[in-house]
Amino acid sequence: MDSVSKEKRSWIMGRVKGRNTRPEKLVRSLLHGMGYRFRLQRADLPGRPDIVLPKYRTVIFVHGCYWHRHDCPNGKRLPKTRLDFWIPKLEGNRLRDVKNQEKLVQMGWKVLVLWECTLKDKVALQEKIRCFLNDMEK
Repeated sequence: MDSVSKEKRSWIMGRVKGRNTRPEKLVRSLLHGMGYRFRLQRADLPGRPDIVLPKYRTVIFVHGCYWHRHDCPNGKRLPKTRLDFWIPKLEGNRLRDVKNQEKLVQMGWKVLVLWECTLKDKVALQEKIRCFLNDMEK
């Protein structure tokens, strides 16, 4: 049994964004400040990557730990109700991500996945991005 009304639950779930989330905006701002130029949400690429750096033939996915099943405490959390619906839904998200990343690699793209829980340390995040993209330049 849900602890809120059906209308309230619908309203809450309607506020869950699929693009232009706070973590995405943080990564985009950081990339822009580092001098990188990019495109957003290219529909012609598998998985519609959050950030595409065509010059480096690199895509960046900014994943929420809960929705994409990261191996951190937030990603391991499960809802309290309707597990028969949510477990396959969340696992399906994870499997879809893996398939899309494999397709991108087969197409010659490099893939970087940034997890929501790792975005707190901006210096470490900036270094991770710089190292990943510098490897692409070599």
